[in-house]
Amino acid sequence: MSMPDRVIVEVADPQAATRFALGGSESSTRQALIRRALITGGTLSLGGVVIGGLPHVARSAPSPGQDARVLNLVLLLEYLEAAFYADAMRRGGLTGELRQFARVVGGHERAHAAFIAKALGRAARKKPKFSFGDATRDPAQFTAAALALEDLVVAAYNGQATNLTKPALAAAARIVSVEARHAAWIRYIAGESPAPGATDQPATQAKVTAAIRRTKFVRSS
Repeated sequence: MSMPDRVIVEVADPQAATRFALGGSESSTRQALIRRALITGGTLSLGGVVIGGLPHVARSAPSPGQDARVLNLVLLLEYLEAAFYADAMRRGGLTGELRQFARVVGGHERAHAAFIAKALGRAARKKPKFSFGDATRDPAQFTAAALALEDLVVAAYNGQATNLTKPALAAAARIVSVEARHAAWIRYIAGESPAPGATDQPATQAKVTAAIRRTKFVRSS
């Protein structure tokens, strides 16, 4: 990876940012995975948008029906990531390692979405429409948004692991390990520690849904 192409993202009051994103206390979110990064020239906005048709995932014994609900939740995230990186490549505002990240990771996310959609078959949710604004054009905003998305996806997979049957969990494990590498890579580019803690904070379905809404990236479901 090329050091001169790194983009440093300044985060103002990271503890407050994590508390805002996850809706918890400082002690429970110090190493939380989702932040609102305040960047030079603007703020990564985490405002609201209504997302219809998002499945509710209850804490109950794993079952094939619950597998479908969980997988549709992470499928939405994979669609979101794939569209985000594709739009960034299309708009041409990224250079160097940041562009390489978008190209490589975008390919992974498309493969993840296709894998999950195939596993779900006719039960798979439809791909929504997205709008990313300057987050896919401005390098600093892109870096902040990519970091938040990658951390969110890892937290989502970890948070739903106990809701999956063993076959579905084995399939998800093949994806989440790659997502964790994405998160480490974008952290490195952003000048942050690739591995900030010994453990990761999982996110509940409610927190994942709220975080998706705050991005304002999803325009239809």
